This record gives sequence, structure tokens and C-alpha cells, in this order.
Amino acid sequence: MIAIVRVRGRFGLKPKIKRTLELLKLHKPNHCVIYNDTPSIRGMLKVIEDYVAYGEIDEKTLISLIKTRSNLNPEETIKIIKNGGKINYVFRLHPPRKGWGSIKQRYPKGALGRRDDMDELLKRMM
Repeated sequence: MIAIVRVRGRFGLKPKIKRTLELLKLHKPNHCVIYNDTPSIRGMLKVIEDYVAYGEIDEKTLISLIKTRSNLNPEETIKIIKNGGKINYVFRLHPPRKGWGSIKQRYPKGALGRRDDMDELLKRMM
């Protein structure tokens, strides 16, 4: 499962990037969505990787995210995601404690792009 968090705002976006963010339901900064790792999602991430932070998360972090930031049932939600379904839910998170760092540079110097420590980032944002 991949968690995608929007980092940057909406000004100066190219139409293709704006449309891709809309398709992923990432309308505002600090919004997070969870998707299965599929080739179509990978292609979309390639288009918007200068505006989002993304990475794989484990079940423990997903359960914690669902319990603290939504009113969904964690066990049923994880079962739906694992069976290839998708949840139509946007997690509205706080800005991370200790800040993003740079929102114009790639990880590890900044906040953008693929992250190895996505679980840690989401815990800072809950």
C-alpha cells in the first residue's frame, strides 16, 4: 500500500499536474490518500512527484491513521484495500511536527518524492 501526501500548494500548476492531483483526490496540502501499488498509480506519481511525498506504509501505521483521523472501521478498511478495492476517503492531517524541511527539494534533503520513512512522517502528522 502506498500513502501519498500533498506537500505543495496550488499556484503555478501545469494543467496535467493539476488534473492528476484532482484524480487522486489531493486537493489541499497535508491531505493524504492510500492506494494499492499498481502501474497506473506509479505513472501518476511520476507526473506529480514534485508536489507530493509518497512511500509504502505498513498495516500498523494504517490502523493508527484510520483510528485517529477517520470514522472508518480499521479491520474492514484494510480487508477492502488488500482485496484490490479502494477506499474513497481523504485523511486530513496536521503539518508535521518539526516541519517539512524544504518543500522544493527531494528527499532526503527535502520533503518531495519517494520516502523510505513514510511511516515516521505520517506519525509526525497525526
